[in-house]
Amino acid sequence: MGFVRWMSAAVIVTTTIMAALIVGSSGYGLNDRIGAGVALAVFGLSWFTVGMRSDTSPIAAFIFVTVLVIAVGTGVAFMPIMATLQALAYPLVWVISERTRNAIISNVALALSVGVGSVINMGLSVSAMLYSGTVTALSLIFSLALGLWITQISKLSDQRHDLVLELQSTRDKLTAISRDAGVSSERERLAREIHDTIAQDLTGLVLVAQRAKRELDNNNAAGAAEQLELIEDSARAALAETRALVAASAPVGLTGDGISSALHRLAERYTRETHLTVTVDAAELPAIARETEVVVLRCAQEALANVRKHANATRATIAVAADATGLTVAVTDDGDGFDPATAHTGFGLEGMSERLALVNGRLDVDSSGAGTTVRATIPKEVLA
Repeated sequence: MGFVRWMSAAVIVTTTIMAALIVGSSGYGLNDRIGAGVALAVFGLSWFTVGMRSDTSPIAAFIFVTVLVIAVGTGVAFMPIMATLQALAYPLVWVISERTRNAIISNVALALSVGVGSVINMGLSVSAMLYSGTVTALSLIFSLALGLWITQISKLSDQRHDLVLELQSTRDKLTAISRDAGVSSERERLAREIHDTIAQDLTGLVLVAQRAKRELDNNNAAGAAEQLELIEDSARAALAETRALVAASAPVGLTGDGISSALHRLAERYTRETHLTVTVDAAELPAIARETEVVVLRCAQEALANVRKHANATRATIAVAADATGLTVAVTDDGDGFDPATAHTGFGLEGMSERLALVNGRLDVDSSGAGTTVRATIPKEVLA
């Protein structure tokens, strides 16, 4: 609709100016003015009857262009000043034509019509034909050059528009993929956190409850009371971890005194719950980021959980050391060992590997009949 409004306005303005020129021009007879006026009126009426539908109807476009070519040429035959209509007729032809080939043919037809009309008006002398041919050729060349240039710009604009739409579609798809990946990543994170915290606390509660039952069966009230106290402490720890997880805050084991103190508290707790002697060697550690402290603590928790569930060990050591390449967390036990190459069910070692991969770390496992060492290595660039 914007195209129709603009072209209608241009037709009204142009025909009004041309009508004024026809009326005000001297040196032309009444018949010439009437003929030029009729041609101008046909041009204007053809636009408002069929030309306005040219953008949606190829037949209407053909009829309008045909009438336009004849009307302009006829008007020039009566009054050469009617050649001024070319300033509007050529752009109309380019805009209305569906294909570039049709626009070129229509331009040539319009130029020939104007040339023939000029020759009819000026006579068949050599000078008149030379003048008419030169003006017509220049008008045609200029119109073709301008039309082809504008057509190329329009094609490039359409290509850019299609590219923008494609980029917007791709952006929307990437947004959806990123959102899905974020949801999946968050689920994996929650699964790791639940496994490394709540699940381990509940496992400890089960083991301590079993010991408390054995103490009660043996009528050992003092031993049962000690185990019940451990159950309460473990339940409180599990509750605190759950609240921290819901609040998406740091693990409750990590306080302002750093990872070394957190590891000592972890070792003390496991010693109380399992009667497994756990020692910590984590002296002179550099300052590390809170996210890295979480990884270290979780790796130590999971390694000790595996010792408790599978190793049948009596002692375990948590050793944390830093050097020029990064930081290493090694949990060693004197248990039965296992074959690291054998496929294992469960989430423990796989979860540790995934957690370490988030900080470009690496997990190595060495095991034999003399015990097992689980070693997590974190590169230096992610420590601070």
